[in-house]
Amino acid sequence: MLPLKLIVGKGKLVSAEGVGLVGMATGWGSILRDEQLEEMARQAVDRALAEGVLLRTSQEPSSSDVVSYAPFTLFPSLVPSALLEQAYAVQMDFNMLVDAVSQNAAFLEQTLSSTIKRDNFTACLFDIHKQVLKEGIAQTVFLGLNRSDYMFQRNADGSAALKQIEINTISASFGGLASRTPAVHRHVLNVLSKTKEAAKILSNNPSKGLALGIAKAWELYGSANALVLLIAQEKERNIFDQRAIENELLARNIHVIRRRFEDVSEKGSLDQDRRLFMDGQEVAVVYFRDGYMPSQYSPQNWEARLLLERSCAVKCPDIATQLAGTKKVQQELSRMGILEMLLPGQPESVARLRATFAGLYSLDMAGKDTCDEQACGTSASNQSHGACRRWCSSRSRSPGQPIPCVRAQPGLPRLRSRDLLSLVLVIPLLAPLRGFPLGTLGGLVSSVHRRVNAEYLPPALPSEDQKSCVSLR
Repeated sequence: MLPLKLIVGKGKLVSAEGVGLVGMATGWGSILRDEQLEEMARQAVDRALAEGVLLRTSQEPSSSDVVSYAPFTLFPSLVPSALLEQAYAVQMDFNMLVDAVSQNAAFLEQTLSSTIKRDNFTACLFDIHKQVLKEGIAQTVFLGLNRSDYMFQRNADGSAALKQIEINTISASFGGLASRTPAVHRHVLNVLSKTKEAAKILSNNPSKGLALGIAKAWELYGSANALVLLIAQEKERNIFDQRAIENELLARNIHVIRRRFEDVSEKGSLDQDRRLFMDGQEVAVVYFRDGYMPSQYSPQNWEARLLLERSCAVKCPDIATQLAGTKKVQQELSRMGILEMLLPGQPESVARLRATFAGLYSLDMAGKDTCDEQACGTSASNQSHGACRRWCSSRSRSPGQPIPCVRAQPGLPRLRSRDLLSLVLVIPLLAPLRGFPLGTLGGLVSSVHRRVNAEYLPPALPSEDQKSCVSLR
């Protein structure tokens, strides 16, 4: 039987059946009658608001005067304990893999060569990467906050397998809201007199784990008066998720300032040692919660990103780590022999990683064509790419040079990306459960990565705080 997934969002209760890749057979549908659902949803929404599971509204994304609750599942999703423990065990392997990719400039260039020719956003990121390498990397401490998104594959024998959809290496979100969601699910189960089940929901505080990683990077930077610079959008609906991490840092007497790329362009500067200053204050860590989509860059913003990357401040992530999180790199990692090349002498890690890989296939066989800059920039969706082209062309392309495009080959399957995204992003908002065999991926998907003195942290289920580590180079 496929599970019944109840998602509270946009002021109403939505019933979605048949999400066989996301949840397992839950049995929750049998404990509520139809007339109870709306009342239970109202109570859950009130508790979510009280706990701070919040978003700014789409009508007022720059103001917290009016807020709403973030969409969440009415019940916690049930996950076999073995898959939950598998996901925890493999997370450090993924962190080390991302670190290895980010340090392998030749692998990145070869892997992304075809993408750079056809995708202007990736080309501009890589252009900054090359400039930083040419000048010499100034930063010596590297920090990554990675989030793995998983779905379950139902095998022919009815068993479930853990499959990674993607790994996010920049602006990995929902650690703050996930910290507040367990209390909502406990409340729902307690109202339904499911006290034993409610007691099995684990405490979950990924925002604290993320802050610990940033705090460690700040400490290793070595300047007690330096700040953490959070690069944010002006219109940020998910600000409460970010504030949770800011508050954890402030509790450790580490101050955070929020600035836009435009502010960095206007008031940011480097001294002769390439130390970064913002409004005259030294910056130890740059934490990106912006800069992961083409629409977020203007020519001015690209210049600001280059300034940040040239500095010795700890970037989270640095430009190479952002490139390591691209889908093309993920597809290349699934090829036989690549993991062994990147992680030599680590067959156990390779086996754990490969067990989570889903099928990934290149689109390089698609028909190719070219189009001129004017044609590419006519639609609204291409305006930001036009800004990227203008910025890149002054460095690596001749003005007016044709921009390669990809034309989809007839017969290729099409994905409904909006539906897929909604299924993936709901995972970090869930609370993990332990026992009978229950659990969700909420506590693990936002994780701090990298190594301390090249040593592994043991792959084990953390009780409350997430594993965090930082690398020195």
